[in-house]
Amino acid sequence: MRDDVVVVGAGPVGLWTAAELGLGGVPAVVLERAAGRSPHSKALGVHPRTLEVLATRGLAERFLAEGTPIPRWHFGMLDTPIDLSVLDTPYPFMLALPQRRTEELLEEHVLAAGARILRGHRVTDLTQDEDGVRLEVSGPDGPYTRLAHYVVGADGVGSVVRTAAGIAFPGTETTFYSYLGEVRVTSEPVRSAHNEHGALLSVPLRDGRYRISGVDKATGHEAGPLTLEALREATIRVAGSDFGMHDPSWLTRFGDAAKLAERYRHGRVLLAGDAAHRHLPAGGVGLNVGVQDAMNLGWRLAAVARGDADPALLDAYHDERHPVGEQLVQHTQGQSALITATTPDGMALRAVLSGLIAEVPELSLALARKLSALDVAYPAGGHPLTGTRVPVAQPWPVFLVDAAAPIPAATAAAVKRGIDVVAAPLPWTTAAAVLVRPDGHVWWAADEVDDERIAAALADVGVRWPERSASA
Repeated sequence: MRDDVVVVGAGPVGLWTAAELGLGGVPAVVLERAAGRSPHSKALGVHPRTLEVLATRGLAERFLAEGTPIPRWHFGMLDTPIDLSVLDTPYPFMLALPQRRTEELLEEHVLAAGARILRGHRVTDLTQDEDGVRLEVSGPDGPYTRLAHYVVGADGVGSVVRTAAGIAFPGTETTFYSYLGEVRVTSEPVRSAHNEHGALLSVPLRDGRYRISGVDKATGHEAGPLTLEALREATIRVAGSDFGMHDPSWLTRFGDAAKLAERYRHGRVLLAGDAAHRHLPAGGVGLNVGVQDAMNLGWRLAAVARGDADPALLDAYHDERHPVGEQLVQHTQGQSALITATTPDGMALRAVLSGLIAEVPELSLALARKLSALDVAYPAGGHPLTGTRVPVAQPWPVFLVDAAAPIPAATAAAVKRGIDVVAAPLPWTTAAAVLVRPDGHVWWAADEVDDERIAAALADVGVRWPERSASA
């Protein structure tokens, strides 16, 4: 027996991929090497575009009910924060929410979508041919083989899927290591510090602990385990105090290596999230870019796995998301340079940029859009709206027609393709009709609507969707 799709990795990216596949009528099998969920939360926030993505599936309110909106965030730990409140989105903030809770909420959604999650199942190798993929797996009861038509590697920076598929992972190696500790304190830590000794950022956690992370110039070359004493010494050097830190629940180091998979698709194997891009976790954007990888991939892979689209549809996943990965690596490398800028020249550069962010609203807005991923578009020619995101939640896929205009007869063909037709006000655009992809980006738009144009647009879609339940 061969599975339609096996997703390797049950982090946020793998879970969202599986959920999108289930929504598209293809229940996935998720293989996770760990026997249980990690008690540690690498990511602490959900950015605006991810909240928009969650809203398209009716999940945003569940996350908002548990998280804390943060309207100002940092870029490269500069002194002047970035104002997210001015963003053109229903969610102009970063939502503070530990990754562990994010995964729990996503897992509920995934299981409801029909996926199976198998924990303690570690993929050790894979091979593929024109018919499918053969995975070698080490499970709780010993090694076994699993067959799939397609495999998605969402198994992190050390991806076995990527390595076994022979996908190159070029980039830069680690030049320094940052520290991270989650501790209790006897006095409130400073929010941030930056000087000739390094950099520090502290974030309060829900259980009364603080996450204290940063760069210590004196020990940044050390790759070994982080001890509480080493964290104390680094904090004293950078901030002048250890704030009485004690009772650590997590101590770790992480490097600044920056790499990007040469391709996101190789035959029947596809990559998403950290398996496709590695970078310093500056700005807390990694989880969010990975979920948006999954959003772009899920509907495509579901359509191909169902036999309702040509496999060439998967090539557009690489074409659209690889440039996003390039930008991700670039701006996190830029932030890395700012964080480690401890020389007099570097400190001067930081001061200049902080001043510009405070004085030039357009610069702050551009950086906010980059961190939030609201600047991501997939231009494909034609109408200027093509490839841009739709800022309001819509069912998927959907043909939107301005409520002020009559619904053209040609939209009947959309219904036959499984596309909803909705007459609604379109206050976010001057277009009269917009065809929205399942991932919330515009497929086609027109300022004037006629049956001939609509028929041509629908003929170009080349995908048929299954009927969806009212809860989908």
